[in-house]
Amino acid sequence: MLISAADIDRRVDELAAAIDEAYAETEMLVLVGVLKGSFIFMADLARRLSVPHRVEFIAVSSYGAIESEDPGAVRLLMDVRHDVAGQDVLIVEDIVDTGHTLSYLLRLLAARTPRTLRTCALLHKPDRTVTDVAIDYLGFTIPDVWVVGYGLDFAERHRTRPDICELPPELR
Repeated sequence: MLISAADIDRRVDELAAAIDEAYAETEMLVLVGVLKGSFIFMADLARRLSVPHRVEFIAVSSYGAIESEDPGAVRLLMDVRHDVAGQDVLIVEDIVDTGHTLSYLLRLLAARTPRTLRTCALLHKPDRTVTDVAIDYLGFTIPDVWVVGYGLDFAERHRTRPDICELPPELR
């Protein structure tokens, strides 16, 4: 185990308190969860917020696995359903690895002229980051290991574990 369910619970409380403080004057905070990995984290975070908020989802895919493609390329699979222009927007991510996905989402949503645009990530692997992105609210910094649980998966398995565990190479 890398991060216990109790530690996650405490940290989500702290993140919600910081977000509530930062957005105390907002009319409506739009939480944009990045599917699939963020859904558990975002649900727990949203339930703890006292500021007015609504939930949106977005889905993206990295498609740079083919040698001829850009290794940092990201494509949009599912967009948010409502306009975010003039809104306070918080992107909620499960993990920031290379930074490509979050960088793409920041550019995509910034072009839609939100009032504010910030980021919240449960996990960050700074040793793998190749595209610097600002993480305004961060749960935990972790080493460069494969992790599962609390929304994170391996081949769609282990996603609903309440904790975050390192998945050893022999189980991949």
